[in-house]
Amino acid sequence: MKEVSTILKSPENVCYLQITMNNYTKYLISGFAILALFLGVASCSNEPDTTFSDTVKLALRDVGHHILLSNKDSTSLVNPVKKIGPLKFQVSFESSFSINPDSLVAIIKSSFKKAHLPLNYLTEVIRCHDQEVAYSYEMKMNEEKGIIPCSGRELHKDCYMVTVRFTKAPETFTNNTKLIFLVLIIVLALVVFVFYKQKPKLIPTTQEDIYETIGRYKFYPGQNKLIKEATEISLSKKECELLSIFIAKPNQIIKRDELTKKVWEDNGVFVSRSLDTYISKLRKKLQEDPSIKLTNIHGIGYKLEI
Repeated sequence: MKEVSTILKSPENVCYLQITMNNYTKYLISGFAILALFLGVASCSNEPDTTFSDTVKLALRDVGHHILLSNKDSTSLVNPVKKIGPLKFQVSFESSFSINPDSLVAIIKSSFKKAHLPLNYLTEVIRCHDQEVAYSYEMKMNEEKGIIPCSGRELHKDCYMVTVRFTKAPETFTNNTKLIFLVLIIVLALVVFVFYKQKPKLIPTTQEDIYETIGRYKFYPGQNKLIKEATEISLSKKECELLSIFIAKPNQIIKRDELTKKVWEDNGVFVSRSLDTYISKLRKKLQEDPSIKLTNIHGIGYKLEI
């Protein structure tokens, strides 16, 4: 059984919309693909924790090496640097040594500067046997502020660990984060711009353009005609009204009273045999499609079989 389908847009409109929406979809997909690619590359290259940690560990090993050299010790080992917090690192030593606070400040500052590390950090010298802080200071952009003042006084030979905690996130992490957000905003702005620039412009659809499909025919009620392939078949106003009623209720029996009331009585005119005459005319105009039958239900009414 075939169904009657109502088409609210002309073929030209549908084609235009499909092409426009396809182009718009391509722009959207391309924009998000570029964004995803960038974020993927950024996430791969922007591993602040790993890269930053490795740099700090190398710098602290250099610090440990120079501390031992300042004690005229070139044979003892610097133990592997440990990361003990998100931005906190600790270096320990194989042997005991003494520390000159001023020398320690200069050594760390020099090593961190060579490694291009942030200049905001807190340094603590911790005794191994009791975990007490023997000396500490905070560096803020090349300005040292002693927390436990020992300037000028040497820490006697003992087992020490040096802990450094950065008080600001690495600059590379901050810059990369800003860059990602900047690119995200730019890509989204471009997508929005393309959306409004390429926004589908609908070709105005008039009542005359609206048609309904019935079998192999296209029925244009606004133009009083049927079209089958390249053949145009004219309909009278009454034929159009009748066919519209049948199409609205396909494969259903419609009583004679309903048909005459809607087509004739509502207009104040009714002729006894007019209905049968117009039904006969419609049958002839639809006869080219054998799948369509306008059947007379004796004593009741008519049915459009599709």
